[in-house]
Amino acid sequence: MNRNAMSFVAWATVVAGSVIVVAPAVAGDAAVIDALVSAAKSEKPITVYDSTGKIVEMAENFSAKYGLKATGMKVSANSQLEMIIRESQSNNVQGDVVLITDAPAALAQLLPEKFVENYLPADMAAKIPEQFQNPLAISTNANVWAYNTEAYDKCPVTNIWELTEPKWRGKVAIIDPLTKGNYTDWFNQLEAHGSDAVAAAYKAQFGKDLETDEKSAGAAWIKALAQNAPLATDSDDRISEAVGAPGQKEPFFGLLSSAKFRDNKDKGYKLGICATLEPWVGWNYIKLGLIASKSQSPNTAKLFVHYILTEEGIAPQMKDGKLPTNVDVKMPDDEPSGLMKVADKLQAYDSSTGLDDFDRREEWQDFWRVNYTK
Repeated sequence: MNRNAMSFVAWATVVAGSVIVVAPAVAGDAAVIDALVSAAKSEKPITVYDSTGKIVEMAENFSAKYGLKATGMKVSANSQLEMIIRESQSNNVQGDVVLITDAPAALAQLLPEKFVENYLPADMAAKIPEQFQNPLAISTNANVWAYNTEAYDKCPVTNIWELTEPKWRGKVAIIDPLTKGNYTDWFNQLEAHGSDAVAAAYKAQFGKDLETDEKSAGAAWIKALAQNAPLATDSDDRISEAVGAPGQKEPFFGLLSSAKFRDNKDKGYKLGICATLEPWVGWNYIKLGLIASKSQSPNTAKLFVHYILTEEGIAPQMKDGKLPTNVDVKMPDDEPSGLMKVADKLQAYDSSTGLDDFDRREEWQDFWRVNYTK
């Protein structure tokens, strides 16, 4: 798998305020931890914001390990942005550590205004690839195309352009791009970096070159998908059910978080990754780990960032298919989705257009709104 597909250095260098902060070099991992623990003992408890409920378990594990109180709070990426900004402006910081999947917004709104700061522990610098260091990405997360393994012996779709044909009209489920920024980021990534592959997929499917009035092959595919009456919903839970619930004769085909494959065990669903889909089986995005600049417990916050860069710290999220950026940490064999088998077939996020992703969100929302057919 290509773990180095994203080039965060190119992006970060154009963002004012996103200066990397590296902990002072000390002799080995143990010394780093000892220094932070010692300094943290005199600080107040911390709160950690994350968009997954697994943060509650992670914070509890941290507290038990170090004897320092941390509380995990599940907060959506959109709410995180608003809370971080308001808390900083009012000098009343509640969220000390921010684990946020809306990287474009964080780089456009949080780092330039110094609401948050980037921190990379010195002993982790050799373990985190450079493109994930500034700002610090703790994991890459994936959305994958899935089918119902009970209804189909194999994935019923081999090319993304099939999803624009009458056979799949009204039978494709995705998150509504009007509700989640990383979906419009994906649209922009498709146009900026994936249009050649999308055009090649069109020719492979229809035996002729794509002709379109749109600006790119990526935009042409997005338009065609929108016009084919997909189920645009507000949650991965609804997509998981529409695709994976057992007993269906004609289940939906859908795009959802790899984390939802735990529903196979928890709910008896029949989700399977469409490993044969061309040109990609899905796409990924990243989760940043940042510290509130006005935190009253900076050493505890730094210790928590260090902790979640370790296998012990990030383990609860690895079970949901979140791939750590620490190259020494390996995914568990029992990860439910089987993502590692197809990780090299994900469309990798390219941060060189990250700020453009953020700036064009409204434009892509309008594009979807105009073309979407129910």
